[in-house]
Amino acid sequence: MGQNRFAVRASYRAVVAFLALMSSASAVHAADPSYDLGTASTSGSSGNASASVTGKGSATYESPSGTSVDSTEPVFNVGQQYIQQNASAGSNYTDIISILPSVVSVDPNGPGMMETQSLTMRGFQDGQYNVTFDGIPWGDSNDFTHHSTSYFMAQDLGGIAVDMGPGDASNIGYSTFGGTIAVKSKDPLATTQTDVFSSFGSWNSRLLGTQFNTGNMPNYGDARLYLSYKDFSTDGYLTDSAQKRQNLFMKFEKTVGDDTTLTFVAMGNKLEQNIPYGASLQQMSQYGKNYSLSSNPQSQNYYGYNYDNITSDFEYIGLKTHLDNIEVDNKLYTYAYYHDPGTNGLQPGYGTNLATGNAPGTPGLAVTGTVVGGTAYPNDVPGQIMSMNYRSVGDLLRMSQILGPGKLDYGTWIDVQSNNRSQIETDMTLNGAPNSGNQVYATSGSLAYIDRLMTDTLTTIQPYIQYEWKIRDNWTLTPGLKYSYFDRSFDSLVQQGTGQPFNGSQSWTKALPAVTTNYMMSKNWSFYAEVAEGFMAPNMNNFYKPNAQTGQLQPQSTTNYQMGTVWTGRNLNLSADLYRIDFTNKISAISCGAGTIGTCFTNIGGVRYDGGELQGTWTFVKNWSLYGNLGINNYSTSDGSVLPYTPHTTAAAGTIYDDGRWYGSLIAKEVGDRSSGTGNGGPNNNGIAFGSYTLVDLNTSYKFETGWAWAKQAMLGFQVNNLFNRTDIYAYTSGFTDINGNPLLFSLPERYYQVNFSVTF
Repeated sequence: MGQNRFAVRASYRAVVAFLALMSSASAVHAADPSYDLGTASTSGSSGNASASVTGKGSATYESPSGTSVDSTEPVFNVGQQYIQQNASAGSNYTDIISILPSVVSVDPNGPGMMETQSLTMRGFQDGQYNVTFDGIPWGDSNDFTHHSTSYFMAQDLGGIAVDMGPGDASNIGYSTFGGTIAVKSKDPLATTQTDVFSSFGSWNSRLLGTQFNTGNMPNYGDARLYLSYKDFSTDGYLTDSAQKRQNLFMKFEKTVGDDTTLTFVAMGNKLEQNIPYGASLQQMSQYGKNYSLSSNPQSQNYYGYNYDNITSDFEYIGLKTHLDNIEVDNKLYTYAYYHDPGTNGLQPGYGTNLATGNAPGTPGLAVTGTVVGGTAYPNDVPGQIMSMNYRSVGDLLRMSQILGPGKLDYGTWIDVQSNNRSQIETDMTLNGAPNSGNQVYATSGSLAYIDRLMTDTLTTIQPYIQYEWKIRDNWTLTPGLKYSYFDRSFDSLVQQGTGQPFNGSQSWTKALPAVTTNYMMSKNWSFYAEVAEGFMAPNMNNFYKPNAQTGQLQPQSTTNYQMGTVWTGRNLNLSADLYRIDFTNKISAISCGAGTIGTCFTNIGGVRYDGGELQGTWTFVKNWSLYGNLGINNYSTSDGSVLPYTPHTTAAAGTIYDDGRWYGSLIAKEVGDRSSGTGNGGPNNNGIAFGSYTLVDLNTSYKFETGWAWAKQAMLGFQVNNLFNRTDIYAYTSGFTDINGNPLLFSLPERYYQVNFSVTF
């Protein structure tokens, strides 16, 4: 605590000094007309910096986490070049950004081979930060989390910008609480090009795909089309944890007149995957660290009882135009997620026979058998069949105009997501027959085996306005205000947590001010500062209690104080920042009292975060770059609880070579000590402690002219993830145990090899 108070006082002194520096320096550069503040880009380029500074061969171009001199808060840009050269075949956005400071993410089944569960940014968990695609927020309405394997694949990404704060007033989303991961799609090329690509790797991993660019089509008004198809499959690192994924993506752009652009994007994704849960220390010792699911149909961890069958899609129509002096950018969109059906043979709180593989009913099992139609089947395997189907429809309107000595930005985001959720207790041995033997609620008849049968709707409206005031040619100050409205409504036959019917709604609102500033010391060097509030409405689980008295809850909010500096030159991209975040109105679970069902919630206490990040890429000789980053993250909770998976430090270091034909990178990422968090076992229930680990990845590729008349160029590449084969135990599966009540754990996936080949026509 003492160290944290010292760090905060130091941060305040630094902010005061920073503001004084801007005031004194403004007179020096006020008369320089060359300062033209632009817009930060996910490609890592800068509106102020010239193409020679940010283009091919520059430190910014090669950097895994370049930062723009236009930044008004810490934003780390992962460019298309880094993604194309370093992402594994099945990688998701979560795998790609794991290199960044203060970001922690590992897929225990291999890169992209399992839905990410534990990506954290500065200690904020999934659901406490935004993820957007081409500016459109997406996610589950129940808890604002994201299904990383169900939407976009690395081959279609044009960049990812990770904003380590709530952003300015124009940054909209379900949870501007802890930051934003802004994923951008590739743009269609101006020239015709076809790429056929393939990858083959460890654990029988395989990717086959193709991309097609029409280039400018003169007969259709110079319209452009990008189309890609990917087919990915793997057995995975963990036992019997296979994944099959097919993804189709299209982006169409057409210019109409002199100042109007139409964009149409569509994506479809088909996913089949088994659901690994990890293993206890005893099981890892007996069967190996990669043990998870089994091939024994008499066991709850039989792979056939634990699988997902998911179909998802994402579409939008975009319009950019001018109405007199007003710039208009509008996106009308829809996206959907259909998880129907999915099965869970391995259930929280049940004694699963993972250790022996014997049939239920053998000694040592806490719960055995089923009851179907009033008949007991003591040797059958209990399980669950669940579904979760939702669709969001929304519109994102952004407008801006030059007004006086600056620019006025304003707009509105409207989103409605409708969700149907069900879960029933079943007998897996009898092909999913209803099982009343594992009855959760005191109900009878057809409801005796139903855990939930719910319909809910989340309506979100967020208008905003801000003014980018150009105080000097090299200094902008941007005050703004966003208004957030959330409304949840339910029409449930069986409400989760109570087992009773529920029909009701609750809404929350909050005004969110933000002030940001950027001061350019030169074309290559800037300082920035921000004070802004973030917001997150109560999750759906707050309704899982008697009477659903959610009106007593206040929205969780953060107040963010950040400052930093950025240098962008041809041979150096360097940034540093300090932050303090005050998290208030934290919603915590409490007992509902004797004789009640479920968990109740209340606003209690909060968390204070402080720390900073440093990143840099230095092109020290032609084609060679050195890269490094450091994240320092401290926190203190008002109730003394431990935040899950929040290391005090993260760090990365490595080298990159790129001469246009040969590419190579060798980069190490270290993650410091962490805990699974209070309430997740361990001494005094303060979580399971995990030690630090370092992962080293090697990527190489070579582009060459084929000499074939029908093919322009080919590429051959080789990747090794986890070069030194670290298999530390690093994560815990909350709510699941072996037959002796021991927690189920995950280890880092072992060394992974991959060969890549592509041909360009």
